[in-house]
Amino acid sequence: MKKSFIFLALGAVMVAFSACSLFGNKEVSFSESDLIGTWQENGTEAFVRFLTEKADSDYKYGYEWNEAEDVFPEDLVKYGNGWFKWKLVKADLTEIHLMDNGGAEIPKIYTVTRLTDTDLEYKDDFGVKHAFSKVVSKK
Repeated sequence: MKKSFIFLALGAVMVAFSACSLFGNKEVSFSESDLIGTWQENGTEAFVRFLTEKADSDYKYGYEWNEAEDVFPEDLVKYGNGWFKWKLVKADLTEIHLMDNGGAEIPKIYTVTRLTDTDLEYKDDFGVKHAFSKVVSKK
């Protein structure tokens, strides 16, 4: 009787650990293909465009602009201010912002919390959340 109880208890513990590993540690992953396109930050005139153009073996190019500040895509110097290199690995979005002056590269790392064909949400290292809607008319 005592042995049966021990085996039953061990079995229950193994089932519990299996359930935790199957359901509790599910790692979130998003697809780069869903990120491609133009996004408008909700409630603003700020836009970001993720391109398929390769920057190097790990990164692609993108750029951002803010029409509220009278900055438009045609105002940007290609691969200069407003441009960045990006990659998405699981839920980690890395952007390396390019600077005209001195060729500086400024990294920014975000955690994507939602990515669909119409919605993008991520937060930065400080917990600041950003929400975007996909647009089709902006280039």
